[in-house]
Amino acid sequence: MVMDSLRYWAESMHIDGFRFDLGTILGREPEGFDPRGGFFDAVTQDPVLSKLKLIGEPWDIGPGGYQVGGFPPGWGEWNDKYRDTVREYWKGDNVSTDFAARLLGSGDLYDLRGRRPWASVNFITAHDGFTLNDLVSYNEKHNADNGEENNDGHNDNRSYNYGEEGPTENPDIIATRERQKRNFLTTLLFSHGTPMLLAGDEFGRTQKGNNNGYCQDSEISWIDWKGLSENDAALREFTRRLIALRAEQPLLRRESWRDGLEIRWFNAGGGPQQAEQWDEGSTLGFSITRPDLISQDGVWHDVLMLFNPFEGPVAFQIPQFGEGGWVLELSTADDPAAGTVITTAVDYELAGRSISLFRRP
Repeated sequence: MVMDSLRYWAESMHIDGFRFDLGTILGREPEGFDPRGGFFDAVTQDPVLSKLKLIGEPWDIGPGGYQVGGFPPGWGEWNDKYRDTVREYWKGDNVSTDFAARLLGSGDLYDLRGRRPWASVNFITAHDGFTLNDLVSYNEKHNADNGEENNDGHNDNRSYNYGEEGPTENPDIIATRERQKRNFLTTLLFSHGTPMLLAGDEFGRTQKGNNNGYCQDSEISWIDWKGLSENDAALREFTRRLIALRAEQPLLRRESWRDGLEIRWFNAGGGPQQAEQWDEGSTLGFSITRPDLISQDGVWHDVLMLFNPFEGPVAFQIPQFGEGGWVLELSTADDPAAGTVITTAVDYELAGRSISLFRRP
């Protein structure tokens, strides 16, 4: 019956994929979760369903219900490790090693059993929880309107309000929140894996601190496309640019773990990141090189990204390797100075709470 229903939606309604809520239950067998269980095997062998986009929410509340990384080849998974690590990193928590793994597709979870980088469905916000705007505007959930005395919804949000709870007129707090939104979006769209963007995050939609809006048919949960503020419109255009860059540049969306990428990690001194430095601080730089792309016009073969989650600026010495200098393509800072060309080793002032993306000229 279930298989017939899925085929109907695919063939008659032209649905191109399914996301399965609490998807661990799909692999439950008498002995526990089995990635080769009956349902998974049936879908894999089905000539219609096996060609669709199949995404599982890899957890439920039953025993052994947490199965991130455990689904079979051909399936994508919501990656909550990505969500939590990225939120912690931009709060300033020292999670550098884990952050590095999430940026590069979570190979510790998905470079197994023939799975591909796209299996990691990367997200920072979803329909459950804070919106992106609220993630940087509230320390606590505000669910009183749900009628459960604020007892519903998740309490561990890894959010931060930067000085005031909720809306503010303070220009410094507003500027910080806008920059953090750009940091989250840039991290998401320049991470390897499959990015998932919550509708409305691209222009700063708010649920007024409500992190459990499923029960709200009201302004709390509606998406209002009209009357965007200047900041909202600017964030939407910034998001549009990120999406375009990801679509245009293969280096920003790897398709295979065996694609020949050369990856280097750097410390703020411009030298290779040492083992002990991963635990000392969270300012990071990394480069990705693919020599086979050099001959393709308009396609980057070398990129350098610098990350600073701290409030103050960091003097980051631009690493010098390969041929040619670096062009600043994008910055999440308030005054990005894009287009700057750096041809020698210099201390680049990496603004507080910002990302800078360089490419070869």
